[in-house]
Amino acid sequence: MNQQQTDNPFAKRIGKKRLEHWQKISLLLALYDMAAVAGAYFLALWFRFDARYSAIPADYYQSFVQFIPFYMAFCLVVFTIGRMYNSMWIFASFPELIRTAVVSGITSVAHSVAITAIFERMPVSYYILGAIMQFFLLVFIRFSYRFLQLFRHRREAQSRGAARVMVIGAGSAGQMILRDLAQAPEISDQAVCIIDDNPNKWNRYMDGVPIVGGRDDILTAVKKYRVDKIFLAIPSATAQQKRDILNICNETGCELKQLPGMYQFVLGQISVSAMKDVSVEDLLGREPIKADMSEVFDFINGKVVLVTGGGGSIGSELCRQIAAHHPKQLIIFDIYENNAYSIQLELREKYPELNFETLIGSVRDSRKMFEVFEKYRPQIVYHAAAHKHVPLMEDSPCEAIKNNAIGTYKTAYAAMVHGCDRFVLISTDKAVNPTNIMGASKRLCEMIIQSFDAKIKAGKASEIPQLFTHLGEENADRDGSGRVFENIHTQFVAVRFGNVLGSNGSVIPIFKKQIEAGGPVTVTHPDIIRYFMTIPEAVSLVMLAGTYARGGEIFVLDMGSPVKIDTLARNLIKLSGFKPDVDIKIEYTGLRPGEKLYEEKLMAEEGLQKTQNDMIHIGNPIAFDEAQFLSKLQNLMQAAYANKEDQIRDLVADAVPTYHPEGEHPVGRKDETYKALAGEAGARG
Repeated sequence: MNQQQTDNPFAKRIGKKRLEHWQKISLLLALYDMAAVAGAYFLALWFRFDARYSAIPADYYQSFVQFIPFYMAFCLVVFTIGRMYNSMWIFASFPELIRTAVVSGITSVAHSVAITAIFERMPVSYYILGAIMQFFLLVFIRFSYRFLQLFRHRREAQSRGAARVMVIGAGSAGQMILRDLAQAPEISDQAVCIIDDNPNKWNRYMDGVPIVGGRDDILTAVKKYRVDKIFLAIPSATAQQKRDILNICNETGCELKQLPGMYQFVLGQISVSAMKDVSVEDLLGREPIKADMSEVFDFINGKVVLVTGGGGSIGSELCRQIAAHHPKQLIIFDIYENNAYSIQLELREKYPELNFETLIGSVRDSRKMFEVFEKYRPQIVYHAAAHKHVPLMEDSPCEAIKNNAIGTYKTAYAAMVHGCDRFVLISTDKAVNPTNIMGASKRLCEMIIQSFDAKIKAGKASEIPQLFTHLGEENADRDGSGRVFENIHTQFVAVRFGNVLGSNGSVIPIFKKQIEAGGPVTVTHPDIIRYFMTIPEAVSLVMLAGTYARGGEIFVLDMGSPVKIDTLARNLIKLSGFKPDVDIKIEYTGLRPGEKLYEEKLMAEEGLQKTQNDMIHIGNPIAFDEAQFLSKLQNLMQAAYANKEDQIRDLVADAVPTYHPEGEHPVGRKDETYKALAGEAGARG
């Protein structure tokens, strides 16, 4: 078509009136239906008289010939109203079968009544056989195309050497997966067997695929049917049940996929494309933590919230969840501009109406922190900014103290004198009986917020020294009147938890890179164990714990059962399609400086108090002399900024009685706690 024709409005109107392909098919289908309904009742009359045309009585034949044109027109109207020409019959299933039965039944009843009342009472067999054959002919043409496509798809899959699939779960979800495998032209995989734990289903077939046994038969069936992929299609299974099944599947070396969950099943979104890869988190076998966030909504809604370290793994998730709870304003504060920019773009796209600011700066800069609090007046602060890498902090202990301890102190002080309502410190289980400088620095952070809280409750906020002021430029009490310390009401709390899956520096991304490089995968010790939680779970509980605060608490999150890092590494290797110690070697490198075999969630001196949430507990704080501690902290800060690495560990040990940098690692010692934890983790592995 040339440009002139394209610009012609008349040509455009003609183009719009052209029938679509499906409309042409519908016209042909309507013509077939008219022939089918007429042919069905003619055959019924013909069969009634021994299949001899000459034997049909003239009055019966005349009645049929005179009535059938009206019946054909009536059927066309009913079929159109019944949407018999709008369905995609290539995907025809039970609903289409029911619809065909209904419209065929309606027209057959109308046929019987009308021909009897207007023309002639026909033989009974005419009514019955005519209705049956009409339904059969209508169904045949509509479902034959689907069956032809199914047959061709299977032939093509076999000729291409398609992947052979085992489906686990002979329920509704499994049936949907089987149908999608059989029908979708873009999928070349072929289901060859089904596994289900219900013995009543064994040795039977579902959509032509044999149900060969329960989970104990997985390994045998994989070899017998030469399975390449395994699809877990049990959306209602618990995390524990999934873990048990997936751990068996993980031994096969097959590619593993599973359904996302019940949500997709309820919405009818079950398909092969909706299935996701099995992750190492799925093999941990812990039920996902589901927190009631209604209290958080009331707490966050309409308030100005500041997140320090807002671009990090924990900080960015805090920003996401806070954004979803309609704050008045969200302030994202981070020193690393790339991370801050990334979360800025994400929130701008997902929450276009969100009022938020992204600021670059360091929590170690008192003047910057005063400027931020003075300008934005945050009511809630989540302090996630920190150096977290244990080995790096062992090499740079002064930086750990500057950023973690002193940065927390300066941020907390700025929050206190600017009317902040709630200050929530993100702590770690490494702060418990620390053997490394990172853990000790986080314990210092906990002691800082406990000291602030104690002084505020005693009405002695003015006695909290303002560390490292710069020529008085950000001095809180500039006029010397002390009025700034009146009506101090900030509540300081800490939330302590263990490792989070997928965070920056987590073992899983490290293991994945090592596997991609062909190994070896390095594990520090075969018996090392850790507590794990996903980032969204941890952040939800952090926010919920923040709503429970009364000041001075150290909230402890229930991390569930511990996990062996060695088991985690081996599972990840298997999920990547390799065999541990065969395709990918595992090397044990020994514990790093300051590293423990296991992390504790509480110190021996602390006890637990319950909260209204079973996943959140309160550790009773260890008593210490706040004034003496604050004095030691000032000396510690001066040594850190002077970069006196030869003195810093001794000063930290003096300020944190539970810090033992030269203490004995739990390797080889008869520690009942460790033995119990290792036994539990080993049982899970």
